[in-house]
Order: sequence, then C-alpha cells, then structure tokens
Amino acid sequence: MRHLKKGRKLGRTQSHRKALLMNLSMALFLHKRIKTTLIKAKELRGYAERLITFAKRGDLSARRHVARFIHDSATVQALFRDIAPKYNERPGGYTRIIRIGQRHSDAAPMAFIELVGFETYFRKKLEEQAKKKEKSKEKQKAEKTEAPAEKTTAAE
Repeated sequence: MRHLKKGRKLGRTQSHRKALLMNLSMALFLHKRIKTTLIKAKELRGYAERLITFAKRGDLSARRHVARFIHDSATVQALFRDIAPKYNERPGGYTRIIRIGQRHSDAAPMAFIELVGFETYFRKKLEEQAKKKEKSKEKQKAEKTEAPAEKTTAAE
C-alpha cells in the first residue's frame, strides 16, 4: 500500500526525477508553455507552483531557496523579475494543463502545460512565426525567379 506516499516515480531514480523536474520547470519559466506527457505535466504543476509561490515573496531567502531547485541564474532572474510579480494578487493556480491527444509513436497522452496569464505572449510569438514563414516564402519565390535567369546567362 502507498499510504502517505506522494508524488509519482515516473520510472526513474530519485536523482533522475529531480533533474527531470528541474529541467522541465526551467523550460516552463523560460518559454511560458511546454509540451510534455500528461503525467509529467501533472507532476510538474505542483513543483513549479511551489517555486512561483516562493518567488512571490521576493526576498533573498526565497531567491536562495528557489536557486536550490533551479540551477540556472537566468531562469531564477526571469522567475523573480517577470513571472512572480504577475501573480502577486493570485492565491494559487499559476499553471494550466491542456490535453492535446496521444503521441504517435507510443500513444502516450500528451499535454501542454502553460503559465496562466501569458496568453498575449503566445499570441505575439505565433504572429512572429507567421511573419518569418511569410518572409521565407517570399525569399524562396525570389530565388526561383532569379534562378532561371542565371541558367540562361551561364548557357550563353
């Protein structure tokens, strides 16, 4: 029986599990949304929300406590500077899990885990990606129109 045994083992050793959660939380804080398996997302939710709660305090002790669990100083700075102030009035529920179906290779249930309140960030990111695609298409069209002209001059 597993009475009072919290957390999932995820088929890993304790050190591997700690490293996995640390890396997933770093990616979540940097990118604001990540795609992972549903079980990892559910396990990451509690881990990340605890770190955000500490970051809301904002003092040196909280920064050092968070730095014990996130070994990247840039991520810790982003958490304290950008993410935590956004949640000052919010008592909890900083993350959202969105199920997106199954992975093709092994049918594992997949999900997005994202930080609540950063929807405009995702919208801007999608717009930037669309602009890049449009520019690359225009560049390819320009190269195709120039390529036949170069071949005719080379043949002469």
